[in-house]
Amino acid sequence: MTTAALQEDTPGKRAPLVLGHRDFNAVTETVAGIVEKKTTPSWLVLLGLAVSVLLILLGSLGKLAAEGLGIWGLNNTVFWAWDITGFVFWIGIGHAGTLISAILFLFRQKWRTSINRAAEAMTIFAVMSAAIYPVFHVGRVWFAYWLFPIPNQMSMWPNFKSPLLWDVFAISTYATVSILFWYVGLVPDLATLRDRAKTKVRSIVLGIFSLGWRGSHRNWLNYEKTYLILAGLSTPLVLSVHTIVSFDFAVSIMPGWHTTIFPPYFVAGAIFSGFAMVVSLMVLARKAYGLEGLITIKHLENMNKIILLTGTMVGYAYAIEYFIAWYGGNEYERFAFINRAFGPYKWAYWTMWSCNVFSPQLFWFKRIRTSIPAMFVISIFVNIGMWFERFVIIVTSLHRDYIPSSWTYFRPSLFDISTFLGSFGLFFTLFLLFLRFLPAVAISEVKGVMPQADPHAGHGDDHGHDAHDDHHEEASAKSDESEDEGDEGEEASEGDAEKDEEESRG
Repeated sequence: MTTAALQEDTPGKRAPLVLGHRDFNAVTETVAGIVEKKTTPSWLVLLGLAVSVLLILLGSLGKLAAEGLGIWGLNNTVFWAWDITGFVFWIGIGHAGTLISAILFLFRQKWRTSINRAAEAMTIFAVMSAAIYPVFHVGRVWFAYWLFPIPNQMSMWPNFKSPLLWDVFAISTYATVSILFWYVGLVPDLATLRDRAKTKVRSIVLGIFSLGWRGSHRNWLNYEKTYLILAGLSTPLVLSVHTIVSFDFAVSIMPGWHTTIFPPYFVAGAIFSGFAMVVSLMVLARKAYGLEGLITIKHLENMNKIILLTGTMVGYAYAIEYFIAWYGGNEYERFAFINRAFGPYKWAYWTMWSCNVFSPQLFWFKRIRTSIPAMFVISIFVNIGMWFERFVIIVTSLHRDYIPSSWTYFRPSLFDISTFLGSFGLFFTLFLLFLRFLPAVAISEVKGVMPQADPHAGHGDDHGHDAHDDHHEEASAKSDESEDEGDEGEEASEGDAEKDEEESRG
């Protein structure tokens, strides 16, 4: 049967999440083989390009540290511009990873299993790219630790009433939990790589990072409890981080910013841009590493549906902003929105609408949302549009403030552009290193949704993973009962459970 035929939906039956009649060993070989094979020339070329762009970032930041913020194109009227635009853009990109990992995990969405690992990595690298801006925006970067409320002899404290400080807490917490979540998910797969290691050094390094994992029943119980707790902690963070970022604008009295719709609007926009970036990266990675059987059209189509949903929400938010400006009766607010649509930056405004509102609507058509070239192009459009959204919100509100004599037209400096361009170098360098040296797909989680993981496979039950979970819970309950019966009974029960677990996971 061809891959195309396998991918077709059968009425009344869900599309398979792993194609090509793979068994557990084939999944391990496919994913681990990427890490274990020799470095390819194409990967080296891509890494070289990414590092070249990263060097541009380092040069720009070095210049900034030496001469100060004046090298950015900021002026008295537009005191925020490309820096805060780039910051919010990268924070938004970082939203999809934890959403896929945490929220979809809690809702038991099995299709997340092939894409969650790369999306989590993307989250961490995007947050690191975003962190460049607040750290260097303090001017004297060697005092960046003053962002945190650290006691000091000068009794200098951050302003706790400022949303900018709330950002520090929200994003640092989000980054910490995201890294922990990502690492915990990696542990079983690192142990798989350790067991396949062909050199002593590699075995020792992977053994350290796999934390002595043996795949026992107790290991799996502890792992699943930890993963569930981290998912529970991450879920509110997904919503809180961009809500707090929106407060940077919403709590001000600046026309165009002072609106209560910003928190849900920003969260929807962040998920929108994050999923678009995941689609862009997954389309390239699955082709480059032959992962079409694990990252299927079904995975990509589901992400495109979320892009369509959140894109529609973003379009609704754009429209309701105009209604609020008109209905509120504030002439400054009305002017701000008329200026956005028909003022000097109308080119940016209509680019935003075209990319964020019109292009995702093409995903209503199944032929387009299952077309690799179409979804790749649209995902790039969405990311461009979401950068323009932040630019429009920030610059169009600032460049014409309350005093007409201070009106100006913002133009980015060379260092504005090079810093933002260089942040892509940092992001792609880290992502390429991740693809090369760590399992890009969660091996153990993918195996859990395969038909072979279903103890009742072949008995007409399509819900393999559910049945697997039930079987796992039953084994756990039996193990707990046997613990009460004494040490001898515990050893026997655990041995049986380990045997069942090994058989089910392969």
